[in-house]
Amino acid sequence: MDKISNYINGELNTPISGDYLDNTNPATGEVYSQIPDSDERDVNLAVAAAEKAFVKWSVSPAEQRAKTMMRIADLIEKNLDKLAMAESVDNGKPLALAKSVDIPRAASNFRFFATAIMQFASESHIMEQSAINYTLRNPIGVAGCISPWNLPLYLFSWKITPALATGNCVVAKPSEITPMTAYLLAELCIEAGLPPGVLNIVHGYGHKVGAAISEHPKIPIITFTGSTKTGADISQKASPLFKKLHLEMGGKNPNIIFADCNYDDMLETTLQSSFANQGQICLCGSRIFIERPLYDKFKNDFIARTKDLKVGDPLSENSNLGAVVSQPHLEKILSYMALAQKEGGTILCGGNRVKVNGRCENGWFVEPTVIENLPYDCRTNQEEIFGPVVTLMPFDSEEEVLVQANSTQYGLAATIWTENLTRAHRLANLLQCGIIWINCWMLRDLRTPFGGMKNSGLGREGGVEALRFFTEPKNVCVKL
Repeated sequence: MDKISNYINGELNTPISGDYLDNTNPATGEVYSQIPDSDERDVNLAVAAAEKAFVKWSVSPAEQRAKTMMRIADLIEKNLDKLAMAESVDNGKPLALAKSVDIPRAASNFRFFATAIMQFASESHIMEQSAINYTLRNPIGVAGCISPWNLPLYLFSWKITPALATGNCVVAKPSEITPMTAYLLAELCIEAGLPPGVLNIVHGYGHKVGAAISEHPKIPIITFTGSTKTGADISQKASPLFKKLHLEMGGKNPNIIFADCNYDDMLETTLQSSFANQGQICLCGSRIFIERPLYDKFKNDFIARTKDLKVGDPLSENSNLGAVVSQPHLEKILSYMALAQKEGGTILCGGNRVKVNGRCENGWFVEPTVIENLPYDCRTNQEEIFGPVVTLMPFDSEEEVLVQANSTQYGLAATIWTENLTRAHRLANLLQCGIIWINCWMLRDLRTPFGGMKNSGLGREGGVEALRFFTEPKNVCVKL
C-alpha cells in the first residue's frame, strides 16, 4: 500500500512518530493509501527549514520567484491526467470535474501570482514641498497555510501561491481526508527546482499539525479555509500570539430568483450552483428564494432536472455527482434530511443514500435533494449542510427576501437573477455577503477580493488583497 510522505526541506520523508493514518477512497469505502500521522515535531522541522530558506528566498528577485512558480504550473498542466485521477479517487468527485476545474485552476493559481508579483507596486505620497513618503512591502517570514478537503489542490495552491510569490516561505497542512494531490505537488516542486525549505508540507490531523502551526511562535501569519468552528479554534490559539490571520469559513448562500430572469440560463446555472461537487463547495447556493409568480414553474422544472442527474462512479463519464468525501460527512447530510422533515419540510426529490453497483457498492453516495415548506429561520435553513441539499422558498417582495437572505450567521456569497439592472445593483449593495453574482455563478476573476462577512470569514484573498496580506507595510519618510 502506498505511503504518502511529508515534504520538508526539499525532501520527502517519513513522520517522526513513524505512525500513519488510513486514507480511504470515498467511492469504494476502501483504504487505498496511508498518510503521515505527524505532530509538532514534524512542524518544528518544517519551520526550521522554512526559516533557513527565508534568508535567500525573501530577497531573491521577483522575476526569479516567478520563473520557478511558472515551472511548477507547467508541470501541473503536463501531469493533468495523473493529478485529476488522484483528486477524483481521493475526494470522490467526478473525474471530469477534477480534469476541467480543479487541476487547471491549480495551475492558474501558480501562473496568476507568478505574474501578479511582477506588477505589484507600492504607494508614495508627497507632502507638498517638505517630504516624500513611500511604502515598502516586505515578506513577513514563515506562513502557515491550512487548506480544506472539498477542492484539495485548487484551494491548497490558492493558499500557498501568494505567500511564495511575495517572498515568504510556507509550512502547509492539506486536509488529512484528501492529501494525495498535495503529496504529488511536492514531487513536482522537487522536479521544478523549488529551493529546499521554501515550501514544506506536513500531513496529519488538525488537532496535531493544525494546532502546532496555529500555536508556533515562529509562524507569524496564518491563512485557513474550512469550517467556522475550526476557524474559531485557530483564532483562539493564534490571536493571543498576535499572528496575522485570514480565515475563510462556512457559508449558507442565498440564490435569489426574480420572475423577470433569463429563465433557461438561470435554471441551468442554478442546477450547477446547487449540486456541483456534490454540493461540497462553500459557494454553492443552498437556499433558493423564488419570486412567487415563478415559483411553481421553477419548482417543477428544477425537480425534473434534478431527477435527471446521475449519481454514480466518479470515474464514469455518465456520472454527474460522485461520492461525498467520508462516511461521517454522509451521515451528517442524512441527519439534516431527517431534521428537515421534523421541522415540517417536504422532500420533493432525493433524500436517500444511493447504492451504486459494481466497484462502488460500498461507497458514500447520496441523492441530490430538494426540500420545500420550511421556515427561513429553521435550523435546516440556518446551518451549513455542505452537501447536495437545497431548500425552496417563495417570496413576494425585495424587502422580504432581503430579511430572509441576510438572516443567517454566514455572509459568504449570493446570487441574484434578474434583468432589472437597478434592482440588481440595489440588492447587491444590501446583501450581507462578500461575493455577489448577478445572472451567473462561480464566474471568477482572480484579481478580485475573495472572502466573506460575519461568521464566513476574516480578511480577503485574491489579487492585490492576497499580496498585501502576505507582506508587511513600512512607511519611509524622506525630508526634501
